[in-house]
Amino acid sequence: MKPMAHLGVGIGWRPEIADAVERLPGLDWVEVVAENICPGHLPEALLRLRERGTRVVPHGVSLGLGGADRPDPAKLAALGERAVALGAPLVTEHIAFVRTSSPVLEAGHLLPVPRTRDALDVLCENVRIAQDALPVPLALENIAALFSWPGEELTEGQFLTELVERTGVRLLIDVANLHTNRVNRGEDPAAVLDAIPLEALAYVHVAGGVERGGVWHDTHAHPVPPVVLDLLAALRSRVDPPGVLLERDDDFPPEAELAGELAAIRAVVTAGPAAEVRAETAPETAAEPEPVREAADGPGGLVAVEPARTRVALGQAALLSALVAGTPVPEGFDRGRIRVQARALAAKRADVVARLAPELPGILGGRDPYREAFLAYAKGRPMTAGYRRDALDFAEHLLIRDLPADPAARRRLTAWWRERAGVRPPRRVVRWARTLAGRAA
Repeated sequence: MKPMAHLGVGIGWRPEIADAVERLPGLDWVEVVAENICPGHLPEALLRLRERGTRVVPHGVSLGLGGADRPDPAKLAALGERAVALGAPLVTEHIAFVRTSSPVLEAGHLLPVPRTRDALDVLCENVRIAQDALPVPLALENIAALFSWPGEELTEGQFLTELVERTGVRLLIDVANLHTNRVNRGEDPAAVLDAIPLEALAYVHVAGGVERGGVWHDTHAHPVPPVVLDLLAALRSRVDPPGVLLERDDDFPPEAELAGELAAIRAVVTAGPAAEVRAETAPETAAEPEPVREAADGPGGLVAVEPARTRVALGQAALLSALVAGTPVPEGFDRGRIRVQARALAAKRADVVARLAPELPGILGGRDPYREAFLAYAKGRPMTAGYRRDALDFAEHLLIRDLPADPAARRRLTAWWRERAGVRPPRRVVRWARTLAGRAA
């Protein structure tokens, strides 16, 4: 595996801190959420960073390469277009699933895949499809999780190692997620770092979070705690990371605080020599990726992955339906943790819709009335087509029920919905019919 290009110390670029990012001293590179930019209309602040030589890496959040379905060609093409537009040396995504196709459900969040042979077979094929479609190398991130799957067959280290060996994909290791999984799933970060092929490391994420009721929430809205910096130091003692990046997505602190966090990260990265990567951890992927695990009687000498896809699809659909549609929790899961995850998904959904449609809380009388109305709506309406569609569906849901009660607010909501939906609001007889149908269901 070729050495990864040196990136240095960077920060996640967000519009809310764009001006501050331009002024941060010693900044080597930035990472942008791929879905939040348009290749033909890049933000001026991002263009200025590129003009002065700051590297920009697109970080995808919606491919769902760990899902049972093959990657969406349109999403792959969009990610590739952003890499080309930014002149990026690589693109990154997550080892996660985010949706199911039967039933059609969207999590709006990164959910863990089961560490089973079936899930690994599906993931490896999906990764290869993505690698063939993308114009630059791909790296995948380990995610934070609130719960574990029952019946797992591999450790995190084994899962990641075999993924690299079979596909040649690079790894984006999030040390904050290692800490999250230590608290929430009892996993040893040192064991993961000792097991994975560190020569496949593309770069490292560092972020903050908070513990509530014995559960660690990877918020990206709190300062980086010392325990996460300690994990960065543990990784640094094993390998010199090509890049390290600070993630901050909400509750942005003053510029001086951001600069201080970057300085703390830089101090860890530059503190002494790293140990050499052990030879026994090197994957045997110098040129071509290895074939999938079972070589036998399928096309081209490989067993078809379709049966595994079917089994993975059934498990993911049952779990996601429990999380967002209120169906029974599948056997073997920690029901308390699934309830925590379901609440977190609903809260994130409300927050994202409010950011995309900031007029809605104002129309509904403020943050608290908006949140109450949205969470009531979300209980019976799983997301199926993304957050922007969700905002329109929420507004229509209220209008069908002649809400909000204040006529002036209802007129404002009608105008808002009509402007964006491009159609007439439902007539009263239609609203009555839909309301009755909803009660019957």
